[in-house]
Amino acid sequence: MTPTTKRHTGRLAAALLLLSSAAPTAAGELSWSAEISGEVRAFPNRPAFPRQQGDALVPSVSVEPEVVTEWNDRRDRFTFVPFARLDAGDDARSHVDVREANWLHLEDNWDTVVGIAKVYWGVTESRHLVNIINQTDQVEDVDEEDKLGQPMVNGNVTTDWGTFGLFILPGFRERTFADVEARLGGPLPIDDSHATYESAAEARHVDFAARWRKTIGDWDVGLSQFIGTSREPRLIPTVRAGETVLVPHYEQIDQTGLDVQLTAGATLWKFEAITRGGQGDRFAAAVGGLEHTLYGVFESNADIGLLAEYLFDGRDNDRAPPTSADDDFFLATRLTLNDAQDTALLAGVIVDRDTQTTLFSIEAERRLGDSWKMEMEARLFLNVASEDPISAVRNDDVITLRLTRYF
Repeated sequence: MTPTTKRHTGRLAAALLLLSSAAPTAAGELSWSAEISGEVRAFPNRPAFPRQQGDALVPSVSVEPEVVTEWNDRRDRFTFVPFARLDAGDDARSHVDVREANWLHLEDNWDTVVGIAKVYWGVTESRHLVNIINQTDQVEDVDEEDKLGQPMVNGNVTTDWGTFGLFILPGFRERTFADVEARLGGPLPIDDSHATYESAAEARHVDFAARWRKTIGDWDVGLSQFIGTSREPRLIPTVRAGETVLVPHYEQIDQTGLDVQLTAGATLWKFEAITRGGQGDRFAAAVGGLEHTLYGVFESNADIGLLAEYLFDGRDNDRAPPTSADDDFFLATRLTLNDAQDTALLAGVIVDRDTQTTLFSIEAERRLGDSWKMEMEARLFLNVASEDPISAVRNDDVITLRLTRYF
């Protein structure tokens, strides 16, 4: 376990102890579930860098239980969701996190959440610009969909003018990174044990966020504001003990976000945009497009979704954390069989308009009986330009097979 993981685990364990002392043990309704997954990641290409391990197959196992207790006519709920993974090829990927450990209280037109939680904002498929509350658990997958639990105090009020939410976020979570000797690790070590911060409070800085959302006819609209420590670090080359390493640096930012979805029959029109200050000059970024569904194709139960989005990002890659999604097109298709096994497949491609760097992905899943599920994921990096930010993983195409048992 890395020093950063140990530090985070200690903080989260303390928060869990504090929260669990407030949870009832006798009067509430207690339920639990769990999922245990075994997976194998296959790397068909040879490593690009001498430090990287050449193992073509890397197994791992993960466990994620969930314990929920409810009381007060289900107006109060305490949820505990820990997560742990043991990986044979990446020491950094062997880690422990508390995804959720929170108390939820519900009233007729307001609710509160206190503790460690996950929050999702956004509507687009290819990139989630406005989803800024939780830190990315990047060792889990390169698609940035997996998130670390975030300590918070959150209050939401529902009115005729929409739902208003306020977030107080104490305790910053640093991003996780693959080990330099592992695949998807890049050419230089990332020294996350010596991360630096713009704020003198460092990881103790208290961040704030607010969000308004409302459904207006066929429109779903969200407007958000975040002020605090950026979840995206800049990686600064630094010489330590005669070796060049990359040190994460976290700036203070303010970010305003907008997400809009229009439901027009079988077509969903989606749009997300942000403007961010604090990482060089203020910049804007946006993702927009549509998802059109063909229902009951070929007189079957199957549905086919056709997705298309455009990605723009106006940041200066020298002064802000670099991104490859600055001028790209995303095209994908989603197949849902609507069968008893919940068989589904999503295949998509992102192409950079300037360099033709191409990211291809496939996600497929199917239930096996009532308690098992098989999944396959593929991430392929094609025609990667040397100047592209993802050139560090250009040889790290990865195919993942996962078998999960549900309890």
